[in-house]
Amino acid sequence: MKKFNTFLIEEKNTHMEHLEDAVLNGGVNGTRQAINLLRSLRDMLSGNSSRGVSTTVKWDGAPAIFAGTDPNDGNFFVAKKGIFNKNPKIYKTADEVDADTSGELAVKLKDALKYLPELGINGVIQGDFLFSKSDLKSETHDGEKVTTFHPNTIVYSVPSKSELGATIRKAKIGIVWHTTYTGTSFENMKASFGKEIASKLRKTPNVWSVDAMFTDVSGSATFTDKDTKKITSYLSETGKMFKKLDAKTLNGISENPELLQKIKTHFNTKVRSGQKITNVKSHVKDLVNYISAYYEKEAGKRTSEKGKAIQIDKRDEILKYFSNANVQNLENIFTMMNLLIDSKEMIIRKMDEASNITTLLRTKDGFKVTAPEGYVAIDNNGSALKLVNRMQFSYANFSPEFLKGWEK
Repeated sequence: MKKFNTFLIEEKNTHMEHLEDAVLNGGVNGTRQAINLLRSLRDMLSGNSSRGVSTTVKWDGAPAIFAGTDPNDGNFFVAKKGIFNKNPKIYKTADEVDADTSGELAVKLKDALKYLPELGINGVIQGDFLFSKSDLKSETHDGEKVTTFHPNTIVYSVPSKSELGATIRKAKIGIVWHTTYTGTSFENMKASFGKEIASKLRKTPNVWSVDAMFTDVSGSATFTDKDTKKITSYLSETGKMFKKLDAKTLNGISENPELLQKIKTHFNTKVRSGQKITNVKSHVKDLVNYISAYYEKEAGKRTSEKGKAIQIDKRDEILKYFSNANVQNLENIFTMMNLLIDSKEMIIRKMDEASNITTLLRTKDGFKVTAPEGYVAIDNNGSALKLVNRMQFSYANFSPEFLKGWEK
């Protein structure tokens, strides 16, 4: 029986990046990290675990929640992300929750205050709220009665007659845990990932408390020889292209925050509209036009000549990057990113086959089956990158076609 540890990672004061964006964010080193993580995942899914990597899954829960013992006085608390403010914002009573929050958020935080102490939490842990009792719905999907909860974009569905369905319906709240924190104060706490949390807590029917991990009981999340050869060919081509790339051009993106931000923003507009980059030459031309138009628009917002000139100077400075040689290298960079995405999506599709909870999207006309939000890969050095099918989940996240959990 093969197990993959899975959880949503959100390190204190950090932002988890998409695997392919490591090329833009980290230049040569970031590209090498992405390739090595994909090689490790390929080896793991091919039955060769010689490369050290933890594979985790992202749950689409909301809100993020912290709970445990205040290191200053030993009292139980719950918190949102404000726990790491200069003046930590934590709640120890229902009155404190009501004084600072309202609506469904207040209800969830008060439920957490009421039921989470039953788990016997030591220290501080972080998770994602999946449901309160009122969030659970009895519905029908493909002719089967199911219990659903819809915390954010994805609807989670389990057969009502199953043991899991019965357990969830008995619970007052559901939370998936993914991070532990240690430290003598909230300000100096450090995060640890990939460790079992829920399995070490006390059991109570009031809380469906789980580690975000699944077990590949069927053995379906294993590459065939054909799969292994295919992804190896992608990675081999990626490696060849990586070696040919000019390091100065590649690092020039990560070393220029303004350029990096514009390239990623332009790339994300394609993702959110469900467009895959199939013509890299056209994409680079569109990128140059986007950057020019952006700064010209910014200049138009300024009333003084000096203000207008500052924006035009910014435009001209960034456009210096797009020399003929750099444009060719940039086209190769996007081609290499496409190869990384192809490899990543092969891994995602294979891991999706082992999911034991049905994931759906809700539309006005009913449900549409979708894959889990995605996964996270963590190497032995603690470096972590997201593996998300952005053409699917990211599109759904921004598309008005799919109803979100907070929409009634």
